[in-house]
Amino acid sequence: MWVRRAAIRPVPSYAQVPARVLSEIEDQLAEDDDDSRKQLDDAFTRFEQTQPALADRISAVLSGPLDETALALGYFLTLAIWLAFDELFGQDLEEVTETALTGVEESLNLDEQIRLHDPAEAVDSDDVIAMEQPDVLAFVQEHLDAALEANAHEVDVDDVHAIYRVVLIEVLALSYAVRPPSNWVALTTEFTA
Repeated sequence: MWVRRAAIRPVPSYAQVPARVLSEIEDQLAEDDDDSRKQLDDAFTRFEQTQPALADRISAVLSGPLDETALALGYFLTLAIWLAFDELFGQDLEEVTETALTGVEESLNLDEQIRLHDPAEAVDSDDVIAMEQPDVLAFVQEHLDAALEANAHEVDVDDVHAIYRVVLIEVLALSYAVRPPSNWVALTTEFTA
C-alpha cells in the first residue's frame, strides 16, 4: 500500500522506541511509594532541564482548563514518552529547540490540512505517525482508549484531543532529536546500475 507522507518526514529506524521500553516505564510509573514519587519528581525536573522548549509547550497545554481525566492522561503520557526516549537514547537524545518544535507543529498542521482537503486520502496524520513509531502510538492509543472508556460520561473529548495532539508533537519532536549511531549509514533513495 502506498501512503503519501506529505508534510511529516519519516522517523529514522534507529529512533524507534520498542514496546518493552514503554512497558518498563509504565511499570515504574505505576509504583506508588515515597521512593517512586521522589524519582518521578526528579524525572520531571530532569525533563524541564534537558528539554526546556518541549517542557514549556507541554506545560502550556497542561496548565490550560482541562478536565481531570485529560490532565492526568496528559501528565502520564508526556512523562512516559519522554522517559522512554531518555532511557533508551540517553546522551544521543538532543535538546528539542523551539525552532524544531515549531517545525514539527507546522508539518503536522500542514499534513492535516492536506489530508483534510484530499477526499481520496484514507490515512490520517496520526496513522502516519503510527507507521513511524508503531509501539509508541499503540501505547498512547491504549491509554487514551482506557481513559475514555473508564470515564465516558465525565470526560471532555476536546480536552483529550488537546492532550493527544501535544503527545503527537512530542513523539515526532523527540524522534527527530535522536542522534544517529556512530556506525549508522543512511540508505540512499537512488539506485545506480
